[in-house]
Amino acid sequence: MKKKNPWFLFFWIMVFVIILMIFNSIKQRSQDFELEYSQFKQYIRTGNVSKVLVGSEFIKGYFRDSNGILRKFKTVPMVDPNLVKDMEDNKVLEFSATTKNDWIGPLLLNWGPIVFILLFGFWMLRGMSGGSKRAISFGKAKAKLAGKNSIVRKITFKDVAGCCEAKEELKEIIEFLKNPSKFKKLGGKIPKGVLLFGSPGTGKTLLAKAVAGEADVPFFSSSGSEFVEMFVGVGASRVRDLFEQGRKSAPCLLFVDEIDAVGRHRFAGIGGGHDEREQTLNQLLVEMDGFETKEGVILIAATNRPDVLDPALLRPGRFDRQVVVPSPDLKDREEILAVHSRKIKFGRDINLNVIARRTPGFVGADLANLINEAALLAARNSQEVVSMKNVEEAIDRVIAGPQRKSRLMSHKEKQIIAYHEAGHALVAKFMPTADPVHKVSIMPRGFALGYTLQLPEKDRYLSSKAELSDRLAVYIGGRTAEELVFSEVTTGARDDISKATNIAMKMVTEFGMSDKIGPISLKEQEEEVFLGRDISRDVRHSGKISELVDEEVKSIIDTAKSRASKIIKGNMDILNKMVYYLLERENLSGEDINKIVKGEELVPLFENNLKNEVSDEKENIVEKKVTDEQVIENKV
Repeated sequence: MKKKNPWFLFFWIMVFVIILMIFNSIKQRSQDFELEYSQFKQYIRTGNVSKVLVGSEFIKGYFRDSNGILRKFKTVPMVDPNLVKDMEDNKVLEFSATTKNDWIGPLLLNWGPIVFILLFGFWMLRGMSGGSKRAISFGKAKAKLAGKNSIVRKITFKDVAGCCEAKEELKEIIEFLKNPSKFKKLGGKIPKGVLLFGSPGTGKTLLAKAVAGEADVPFFSSSGSEFVEMFVGVGASRVRDLFEQGRKSAPCLLFVDEIDAVGRHRFAGIGGGHDEREQTLNQLLVEMDGFETKEGVILIAATNRPDVLDPALLRPGRFDRQVVVPSPDLKDREEILAVHSRKIKFGRDINLNVIARRTPGFVGADLANLINEAALLAARNSQEVVSMKNVEEAIDRVIAGPQRKSRLMSHKEKQIIAYHEAGHALVAKFMPTADPVHKVSIMPRGFALGYTLQLPEKDRYLSSKAELSDRLAVYIGGRTAEELVFSEVTTGARDDISKATNIAMKMVTEFGMSDKIGPISLKEQEEEVFLGRDISRDVRHSGKISELVDEEVKSIIDTAKSRASKIIKGNMDILNKMVYYLLERENLSGEDINKIVKGEELVPLFENNLKNEVSDEKENIVEKKVTDEQVIENKV
């Protein structure tokens, strides 16, 4: 705890006392009516003075003015030996005298401002001396040392699920630090740096904390942004100080999070420039592998942008180990869920394997947020345990956002949304390689008016041309259903069209899946000037090839639309039935979709006139489409 400065406390006490006495003096002076001594004597003779206090420097009392109002007066005393006799003769009832004993007030009033100025100057001098010390420490590193009793040192590899390969690489680093002679006797050298990179939320920082808990050595942690300042030279000074602290505590670990803040490409931007960030990076390069390097100091850095790092930082001798922290697969997701659910009270219906299968693409941070959301939903409903229903709702919240129950839509809009989502689900059911439909909803969530959720049965790392073509047909299926049923299209398919176009463009320009163009990469460079890349753009193909790319992309999209249209027109009864249940229930599970496709009836939620109204409306729509079938085929 920082001790308080006694001079600071004394200074403000003096300021308060002086201000209080000045205000008190001003108040008293404003209330007293000043009289000349002759007027004072005259008031005594007329009997208007009632009380008098005689002092060595003043005479105070009360008198009645010409209006008969009793007022307070003050006058300066004079040598008058007849004053007491005059007051007795004129019946002044109360009069007395006082000696001069009030020396503190005048002293403070006279000398207080001078003392105040001296104290203020002394305080400013102390502040300037403290500022010089702060200026010296301005270039010191802000790294935090994790002690043996800190929370960071309590995290171990048992708290890190998944990423087995990354943990094995880091365990070897820990072994280097604990028993370096084991490797040195064979001529091996301790690695100088380890770079952890992967997508955001995969657990890079958690792995570094686990290394601190496993290794019984000092651990200094900082972030890349702490080295960059507006003053040139400060960042380089902090890097020197960080490694100097590490050398004094060797063997030790230094951890720098988000190193891309300081390790970006040099000579970035128009005209290059030798700015503060580049000086900091140069100092970091020298400290990691320069003339005065020492063994025993290992730097662990984390980033999710390895593509923007300077090549000199990534070479062997600086970051000897580059460890990929991948997104978790099915087994890893189940282990991560088990770690984050240690303190959660789950119900008997919870199955972590099922949750892991329903969360493809989720990283560790997403899964932790999922478990927390499920616990919050259960607490909101005053439940004793967290049920599978809470987890399902939490998955929907993480993927699509919270429900927007307050959004009011007309029946026509709900019908359009229902046909759109049913079109996605129907096409997905009849595509051989499409992912199974897990849920269809017309309940608005986030920015989406409805959504169709497909979950893969297993993790896939490659996609074939047939799989991408089926995925395109599913994306286009919603818009195609709208067009076939209502003879018009809406803006609701904007996101589907964007995703479909992006996939088709990659099939042509990156994946070599176009028969006319062949296996040629036509992807244009997307480098940014301010990431250290060249300003000039490398044009890899001619205008004729660009036209051919556009034609191929349009052909792929048209083929997907034709396939989706054929499925929807051949299963219009199933589509209408699916829409009816969506309007009734607002949500359909994968099991419900399978029953509808097989022709089975779902258990009705309620019996009212809505069923008859919707059924009549569907019959009218289907009858109209049958009469206009030739027009529809020509449009498509």
